[in-house]
Amino acid sequence: MSKALQETVALLPAEPCCPSLTERELTVQEAELTAAMFKALGDPVRLRLFSKVASHPDSEACVCDISDVGVSQPTISHHLKKLKEAGLLTSERRGTWVYYRVAPSVVAAMGQMLTLK
Repeated sequence: MSKALQETVALLPAEPCCPSLTERELTVQEAELTAAMFKALGDPVRLRLFSKVASHPDSEACVCDISDVGVSQPTISHHLKKLKEAGLLTSERRGTWVYYRVAPSVVAAMGQMLTLK
């Protein structure tokens, strides 16, 4: 994802990024943003990590709680970085651990986009 698109993702309010696919055609920016999100989730390890964070109490998890996905720690860090770059996760360092949280309303927004009206 380009730096400009990353900055746009960071500024988005906690509401759907894009309309339902049946509502109207997506703009170029909406399509790029949505494609980046779905591309990030297109990897099985990333999808599992995202699921672990999303299903964890308070939709927040320490990296130490989600690292059992069958790959090395550097690979986990790489995948978590990709999820953050796509705007799907946010993170906060607390002492030596990093805590990940699902970005506000992202799951509902992606679901709404795929809803047929």
